[in-house]
Amino acid sequence: MALDIMAAFTNEPPELDFIWPGFLAGTVGALVAPGATGKSFFALEAAMSIACSVAGGDLVGLAPMHTGRVVYLAGEDPQPALVRRVHAIGQHLNQSAREAIAENLTLEPIMGKRLNVMDEAHLRRVIDYSAGARLIVLDTLSRIHSLDENSNGDMARLVAVLEHIAANTGASVLYLHHVSKGSARDGQTDQQQAARGASALIDNARWCGYVAKMTEQEAERLTDRGFDRSPIGDRRKRFVRFGVSKMNYGEPQDERWFQQHEGGVLLPVELQEVSNEKNKKGASRDKA
Repeated sequence: MALDIMAAFTNEPPELDFIWPGFLAGTVGALVAPGATGKSFFALEAAMSIACSVAGGDLVGLAPMHTGRVVYLAGEDPQPALVRRVHAIGQHLNQSAREAIAENLTLEPIMGKRLNVMDEAHLRRVIDYSAGARLIVLDTLSRIHSLDENSNGDMARLVAVLEHIAANTGASVLYLHHVSKGSARDGQTDQQQAARGASALIDNARWCGYVAKMTEQEAERLTDRGFDRSPIGDRRKRFVRFGVSKMNYGEPQDERWFQQHEGGVLLPVELQEVSNEKNKKGASRDKA
């Protein structure tokens, strides 16, 4: 149906419905990161925040405006690994949050099932399975198609199919994807162009977030210890940074730091700059 231009000119426009800040409902988004960074943990915790209709389920602090059913198709991890992941997250949830998440989150391991959304029969099953969901998570993109990821034409077609899923289910579709080796090597995993493969993968998505490992420079510059302001240093492998590299709707979002806890669970952490005075004192001690 064509847009009523005169009505759009004169009537108050509708409020935009966001899954979380910047990620518009009914659109396709991406979450990119190098392997073994924690993007699947972040995505699962984000999925739980959407699935949880009571207080206590938003561990990553996304503050969703509305909650609803979530379908998470996990293509990289077998069922025992997923169970351990859910168990670890559950240690940080109250009983009411656990029950709400269990009711609204469908976590389906699809590793080895050769899902191909470019196949009409497979596509129809995904749409039927996810009908009425608020969010669909595809972990990871490479596990749900057999196209050439370096082809802009192929990847434009793939994102169009994901948009078709969104349009037919009413859900937003979030796909997880790896960054290129060059971006990882050069420390540019937080850039919009960092995603592996053709640029259409991110150009055609409406939102792109990233999870990046803490660098050595950041580990020497930042501290999580207010009592002595000592830098994170060798503990940096437990810290990751989440941010948004592309957002077509909404206001810019600040980056946030997360610390990895037992089992791999990511929880927000407040980091501060190590003071110059502290650095000077440390340098003086080193010289002595």
